[in-house]
Amino acid sequence: MRQFRIYIVIAFLMLTSPAIGQVEFGGFLQALHGGRLDEENPTETEYTASETRLQLKMEHFADRAEFFGRLDFTYDAAVMQEYDWELREAYMKFRLGRDFDFKVGRQILTWGTGDLIFINDVFAKDYRSFFIGRDDQYLKAPQDAIRGEYYGNIGAVTVIWTPRFEANRLPAGRRLSFFNPMSGAIVGASGGMQPVMPEAKFENSEIAIRYNKHFGYFNTALYFYHGFYKNPVGFDPNLGAPVYPDLRVYGASVRGPLAGGVLWLEGGYMHSIDDEDGDNPYLPNSSITGLFGYEKQIATNLTANIQYQADMMMEYETYEMQQSSSGGYVRDEVKHLLTSRVTKLLYSELLKLSGFIFYSPSEEDMYLRLAAEYKYTDEIIITVGGNIFDGEYEATDFGQFQKNDNAYLKLTYGF
Repeated sequence: MRQFRIYIVIAFLMLTSPAIGQVEFGGFLQALHGGRLDEENPTETEYTASETRLQLKMEHFADRAEFFGRLDFTYDAAVMQEYDWELREAYMKFRLGRDFDFKVGRQILTWGTGDLIFINDVFAKDYRSFFIGRDDQYLKAPQDAIRGEYYGNIGAVTVIWTPRFEANRLPAGRRLSFFNPMSGAIVGASGGMQPVMPEAKFENSEIAIRYNKHFGYFNTALYFYHGFYKNPVGFDPNLGAPVYPDLRVYGASVRGPLAGGVLWLEGGYMHSIDDEDGDNPYLPNSSITGLFGYEKQIATNLTANIQYQADMMMEYETYEMQQSSSGGYVRDEVKHLLTSRVTKLLYSELLKLSGFIFYSPSEEDMYLRLAAEYKYTDEIIITVGGNIFDGEYEATDFGQFQKNDNAYLKLTYGF
């Protein structure tokens, strides 16, 4: 697979030579260093990040097509000295007629309305990067996919087919600990179990569809997804390992201006295909979730937003009885989540202060992201930040990471 991707990069470079069109190059060189703040964290290392990253970006424009590539080279010494590279994007985009666009290859996929809350955005995320201070672009993991879009008077229809299932990248204990439900404790790398991925065959491919249309100033959308849960939230007792259960998602969203700000609403039904009655204790129950959000500039160079999400579990009584009998953590039937992002620009917008908090009154846990970013020159940016977790229970979404508090320093040179 790695050799195949090298051939893709070589072909990409040949196809996008200056002789056949306009080519633009760019990228950055970055140093990121961070360390944990909890000495009792059962990880392999005290460092959450100790890496040097070189990203190269190239874009080619032609009359009928566009080629884009983004390649990362990394030296990582957080756990041990490792050299690695990742082809984050390498796709061709072209148009057929006036109404059809296609994007084929490795790409970053995103849609939906939430700010760091994902309902109908069922594409792979990289939470390992998100929790240690890497740039926000690394929250989205790349996927090999074919994306087709139709634009017409009836609205726009987007269809995305991913031949091979792409899971979320989650903390695995090396630099970030997590809660293992089998042992009932927060563990490091030695306490985890390797999830079993769906087999690589056609019937296990992923399909995502979106229909969107503007009504006045508001953009409305309908969504459908068929594939798998992105986290290994199921367990196969025969294999003795976590699995990614089958999932189908139906959803809708609205986003538009209101009272000098921006309003968004989004909802979705998560259909757990193999546990419709909620009577299988090894699989997640279906759920209905809704989101409300609003953002506004409340003063000069000061912007704030607020979001509220409610997630209701279906067949809750069955779940509650199963969890109580097994002695596991029992969540509320309706899980509530509040978030807020605040951004302030200072010193002619050279300094950006930002904070983002997740807080669940039902789960009694929270996650706080803080960052101060200074634009030293047009090319050089210095960032200092931190990630703080807390929770009453170790089994909740953010409570499981309560030992992963960390601070980091990041220096970026763009070119």
